[in-house]
Amino acid sequence: PASRAATEHLLTYTMTGLSNGHVSKRKAGDIAFDEVDGYSAAQLFGQGVCYTYDDVIFHPGFINFPATDVDLTTKLTRNISIRTPIVSSPMDTVTESDMAIAMASVGGAGFLHYNMTQDEQVAHLKAVKAHRLGYVTRTEVRGPDATLAECDALATSRGFTSVVVTDTGIIGGKLLGLVSSRDGDLVMDRSAKLKDVMTKAADLVTGKASDAIEKLEDALLASKKGKLPVVNDKGELVGLMTRASIKMKKLLPPPGAPSLDKKGRLLCGAAIGTRPADKDRAKALVAEGLDMVILDSSQGDSVYQIEMIKWLKDNLPELDVIGGNVVTQVQAKRLIEAGADGLRVGMGSGSICTTQEVCAVGRGQATAVYKCANLAAQFGVPIIADGGIQNSGHITKALTLGASVAMCGSMFAGTTEAPGEYFYDNGVRVKKYRGMGSLDAMAKGSDTRYLSESGHLKVAQGVSGTVKDKGPVMKMVPYLTHGVKQGFQDMGAKSMEHATELRNEGSMRMETRTGAAQKEGGVHDMHSYKKVAW
Repeated sequence: PASRAATEHLLTYTMTGLSNGHVSKRKAGDIAFDEVDGYSAAQLFGQGVCYTYDDVIFHPGFINFPATDVDLTTKLTRNISIRTPIVSSPMDTVTESDMAIAMASVGGAGFLHYNMTQDEQVAHLKAVKAHRLGYVTRTEVRGPDATLAECDALATSRGFTSVVVTDTGIIGGKLLGLVSSRDGDLVMDRSAKLKDVMTKAADLVTGKASDAIEKLEDALLASKKGKLPVVNDKGELVGLMTRASIKMKKLLPPPGAPSLDKKGRLLCGAAIGTRPADKDRAKALVAEGLDMVILDSSQGDSVYQIEMIKWLKDNLPELDVIGGNVVTQVQAKRLIEAGADGLRVGMGSGSICTTQEVCAVGRGQATAVYKCANLAAQFGVPIIADGGIQNSGHITKALTLGASVAMCGSMFAGTTEAPGEYFYDNGVRVKKYRGMGSLDAMAKGSDTRYLSESGHLKVAQGVSGTVKDKGPVMKMVPYLTHGVKQGFQDMGAKSMEHATELRNEGSMRMETRTGAAQKEGGVHDMHSYKKVAW
């Protein structure tokens, strides 16, 4: 057995020889070993080669804590913190009010896309801010003169078989009644008005808006009914609870604490452009409680964005502004000096983005995140890793390389909460998903983010397609988060701050992988298999 002195010598950690990338070797007793293996982040990303997430693999660290103890609380902007370091991308096939509500409910945040009118974007923000956890996310409400034919169309598009009837046709109107399938399925005249077939409010079991969610759930279950309209003291509709939503809640993982603003409402962000009209859009959004705004551009290092950041900070100082997209430290520095409270990092790394192919600009996402994070950290500005995220391992890599938050687009496309309706393609249930640089999205107005609105010719920097049904984000995000916690545990990092310390001091070791190593790191040599993420 080795002596105590030899053992201590064996366990001594040294950085000798790291300055030139050589591995330091030690010999203690009869044991020869690499005292420091792999490379530090500074060495790996200082070689003039840009890397993607799959190119890089981290070495395991020492584990002395359970994965459940890992704290992923992080800064989304200078002034806003969230519990879950995952946000949804402001793409028109990813984030509208349903997605923003779901993301805030699980401790993250969503950014409303702006490929829509100002009034539509404001309406989505209002829906997020008005939502109360436990209620149906998007209650279908109609006026008394709506017809059964409208209910039929709703059943086809969303699968809903019931609508609430108010005097105004929207939430906030006086509750008049409820139309379910039992009220109208045997009525042959589909032009019949809802007021003639509905179950009137006096005959409904209703809940009080002042009651706790748990009490409302108990009342619904005790009633043996399928729906519970919730009203205020004036009899105005506040929300709807359903038996199906309670059953779904019991099947989903615990969501944890939600992301809330200072008034206790769900946190919500939105994207805008840099046109003069976007100043009015920003004012309208802030008036409804917007918490943070993204200046949406594929290439954010422009005089237009710098001027908009300065205008927003001068005229709407309570609003946190996220600039981008950037991939170099020079770009990041300019936007930070203009006043940005956060940065979005990534260019051409998204699954539907062709910017690097078409325009020959961009950067490998792992390198972009590491370089920009190093610069931004000196100013206390968080960065969002935007693009290239395909699994929990990529999120782990983004966060440990310096990102405060990972932004997901394709990961959340095709989920229940994503915009659009499901349809079948060759027997597979799918939703549409497109890049904001695709010609389809540009035709709707997204060409402004590519600084091409005045051009007569439009060149696509993205594609359109479909993605499989992925189920609810409310289920996906808790599993993704726990996967990230397990990754942090394997690296020996107890928190975001701890991971930063390990990376900066050089004790977080990593290497690049060959194509064969990447293949070996995935599923291989199987005749058939079914890959189930959770």
